[in-house]
Formats: sequence, C-alpha cells, structure tokens
Amino acid sequence: MPQNSNYKDFSSETQTQAIAYKERLNSWIVARLFPDMQRVTVARFRNRSDADGHVQSLRQLIPDANFVVVFDCPRQKAVI
Repeated sequence: MPQNSNYKDFSSETQTQAIAYKERLNSWIVARLFPDMQRVTVARFRNRSDADGHVQSLRQLIPDANFVVVFDCPRQKAVI
C-alpha cells in the first residue's frame, strides 16, 4: 500500500495559532494592585461586564485589596 510521503506535521503550528486565538478572546483582565506599582493578574474575561461582576465579588470578599479592570490590547508582531 502506498504511503503519503508529502505529509507534514502541522500540529505544533495549529496549537500555537489556537493559543494565540484563545488569548485574543479573553481581553479583559482583572488585576490586583500592590504598592510600588506592582500588579497581579487575577482573571481574564471575554467581556467587560463579566470582569466588572467578578471585581464586585472580589471587593466583597477582600475589602482591603485594590482591584482594577483593564483591557489587554493584543500586541502585533513587527514586520521586518
């Protein structure tokens, strides 16, 4: 039985593209702010209203912490 010798493994390329697409879907970040201009990403969301709702819950659970909702703009690769 003849075999296809022109087969290329695209699984790593496809997986990289899928991860990039998934990152673009979740563009709203809930971050916890710390002193000295440090922050920690707590969660990512697809839309602003979900992120705002999560921040309200976090503020009730941890009233002394500072949380903020930020839009994470995807960076584009430089074309050289």
